Amino acid sequence: MNTRKTARNLLIAGGMTLALGLSACSGDTGGSGEGELSGASITVGSKEFTESIVLGYIAAEVLENAGADVTDQTGISGSATVREALVSGEIDLYWEYTGTAWVNYFGHTAEDVPDDLFAAVAEEDAANGVAWLDQANFENSYAIATGRDFAEENGIATLSDMAEYMQQNPDDAGICAASEFINRDDGLPGLEEAYGVKFDPLVEVDLNLVYTQINEGCAFGEVTTTDARNITNDLVVLEDDRGFFVEYAGAVTLRQDVLDEYPAIAELLAPVSEELTNEVMATLNGRVDNDGEDPRDVAEEWLQEQGFID
Repeated sequence: MNTRKTARNLLIAGGMTLALGLSACSGDTGGSGEGELSGASITVGSKEFTESIVLGYIAAEVLENAGADVTDQTGISGSATVREALVSGEIDLYWEYTGTAWVNYFGHTAEDVPDDLFAAVAEEDAANGVAWLDQANFENSYAIATGRDFAEENGIATLSDMAEYMQQNPDDAGICAASEFINRDDGLPGLEEAYGVKFDPLVEVDLNLVYTQINEGCAFGEVTTTDARNITNDLVVLEDDRGFFVEYAGAVTLRQDVLDEYPAIAELLAPVSEELTNEVMATLNGRVDNDGEDPRDVAEEWLQEQGFID
């Protein structure tokens, strides 16, 4: 493996938030000066984890290809921080998840989720001056995983199986999880209440490290459903048989004033969202997390392959 690729792997695994956040502060992708968004200046943000960054670059590349002057603010740490950046005008758009908005921003619980969560979220956020573009065809929900050998040896396939195992084996009930999941109502606190369990020890680690720590330091770990590292680390994603976890469908969010000024944004991104399935996202995420590719290169190559950009 060459030095550049090694550096990329280290960046992604251990320091993506800092490195991307710093580079984003001055990042400017430029624009072609032609197309539906010629003359537009748009700042694209993202959260700090791989999928959000890839999605941010997908949006940025499409807008730039349409002539916009795009400023890169990908890699902002924490959902609340990137949301505030959008509302305050520091960024103009980023990809968000329905469950995050419903629980974290609007203060609802995981028990009062409507049948059409996307419609409910879009309607409620309209009052905040935030528009939701077409929902994509992928859902990146929280989940709990364990090692395949461990799951098969102990007959664990569902979260109820996990709860039963933990009750019978209290000394082997640890979980590795990232800070945000630990503190979210739709994360660890709600999960423990829904399944009547208490994870102990609770090991807080960077989300990028959870996947390798399962069965190394923890019996269980927080994962997300579109992460390719579930496959490469031979993990079993446990079925949420009580339906606790909220739907996390992805969609572009942007301020309504930005959409009013540049309505072509919605038209440009709609066909892209339609092609983004769970399988596609897992593949793109894997190229970054497993293969060490640059997130922007991954986004650009996929868009070119699909014919969305030149």
